[in-house]
Amino acid sequence: MQTYQGIIVDAISRRKFKGEIAVEDGKIISIEEKEHDIEQYILPGLVDAHVHIESSMTVPSVFARMAVARGTVAVVSDPHEIANVMGEEGIDYMLEDARKAPLKVFFGVPSCVPATPFESAGAVLDAEAVDRLLAREDLHYLSEMMNFPGVVMEFPDVIAKLESAKKYGKNIDGHAPGLRGTDLQKYVGAGISTDHESFAYEEAIEKINLGMKILIREGSSARNFETLYKLIDEYPESVMLCTDDSHPDTLIYEGHIDKLLRRGQEKGLDIYNLIRAAVINPVEHYGLNVGLLREGDPADFIIVDDLKTFNVLKTFIEGNCVYDDGKVLFSVEKAPVKNVFNRSKISIDDVKLAMPASGSNGEQMKKIRVIVAQDGELVTGQELALPKVENGNLISDPARDILKMVVLSRYADDPVQIGFIKNIGLKKGAIASSVAHDSHNIIAVGATDEDIVEAVNRLVENQGGIVVGTTESLLDLPLEVSGLMSTLDGKEVAARYEQLNEEARKLGTSLMSPFMTLSFMSLLVIPELKLGDKGLFDVTKFEFVELFAGE
Repeated sequence: MQTYQGIIVDAISRRKFKGEIAVEDGKIISIEEKEHDIEQYILPGLVDAHVHIESSMTVPSVFARMAVARGTVAVVSDPHEIANVMGEEGIDYMLEDARKAPLKVFFGVPSCVPATPFESAGAVLDAEAVDRLLAREDLHYLSEMMNFPGVVMEFPDVIAKLESAKKYGKNIDGHAPGLRGTDLQKYVGAGISTDHESFAYEEAIEKINLGMKILIREGSSARNFETLYKLIDEYPESVMLCTDDSHPDTLIYEGHIDKLLRRGQEKGLDIYNLIRAAVINPVEHYGLNVGLLREGDPADFIIVDDLKTFNVLKTFIEGNCVYDDGKVLFSVEKAPVKNVFNRSKISIDDVKLAMPASGSNGEQMKKIRVIVAQDGELVTGQELALPKVENGNLISDPARDILKMVVLSRYADDPVQIGFIKNIGLKKGAIASSVAHDSHNIIAVGATDEDIVEAVNRLVENQGGIVVGTTESLLDLPLEVSGLMSTLDGKEVAARYEQLNEEARKLGTSLMSPFMTLSFMSLLVIPELKLGDKGLFDVTKFEFVELFAGE
């Protein structure tokens, strides 16, 4: 038996007291009030209510080492990214690797592989496959239903997946950015119980009033805490915390769920409501086998220095100390490499786009649709602009921050799709990535056609990853597992990733997380205008549109 003394924070009964916890065989066998001089706080371990581990650019066992150092004992994880590349084989890869580490990882069944029929993915999980996966005990819920138009319009395949989740008694996660009114009512009425995509306060309240749980997301790019944090005190039973997509530098240098507890304290939020959002609500909603600091519970708890700075001193999972005073107390064997990447290099001709003649005399220039990126958001705007033309071809215009962007299939040598984007900010060079939600094709944006081609071809050489630089000098981070994750230690990946971010800033971008922002510019389920490997897509209309919008 082991005992631990400190100021115990009991979020269920909403009180703090000096006490002692006794642990035996991985369980808490007693919690008693006891006088002592220890000024440290004992709380239940933290839970990320929705995360794509792949976005950490590390495999689950390596991600676990970063997470426990921040007081996280469990995550609810959607293996959607690797499933879009490798299907069921990818899901099994994540499960097998996660078992190497003590972090409790509760995986769901991806509901949208591919996310839409309007892009090329590496796999398809149809209703029959989803039903088979939901029957498994090691898969705990139906992951975010991104195809909200399919729910509202009752697409048979979509409805069949929802019905399978109900049949097996498993929760259904949502994904409905900006959905309001009667369409939202129909979406919730289909049995979908959560949403992590609310980007407006009133939108979140409308969803809560319909019975949804709102997950306040604070990742590397999409950050909604500032907009939604008041919900934690106003609707404490209906809110959870999540990161959704966090890159390794964010996890190591900023934190995980712990950073939201710090920010919540800075905002003056009730500490017990914060802990409810960070632990109790996800455990109860998903039925997780995670302790809540009660007698008889698994001994999943953390010790912090105080409730303001929330510096994690120790992390315990099932009674075992897995992190202590700056040291992670478990190691993992290097994960095997698995990938799907079938793309050849491209040439300048592949990214050239001629300006068509228009008007009666063939001289008036046509305007183009331009994607307008928003820093810290997945949603985009769109506007019309006159393109820059050189030798009859459309090219990037760094002076106006209207840059050429390309998306091309990683699964076949299909034609390169070309669009233009604003607010990336590069003055020279290019950035490119095989992390491109949701099908994870190749996406690149650059100041010149030559820069784009060089960056894309380095990606092809590496069979996936991230690239930044100019034709003369390129930096890269290979992601050898499905073009999404590295098998290196998290600190190594974070350091290299930060180096790439710094290089992107030197090239002119001011985005908080340029590679994360870029990765969402081909996400065809988030409004408003995106570019996929089959063309320019208007999400609000749910249809392809022409780049040229008329005179």
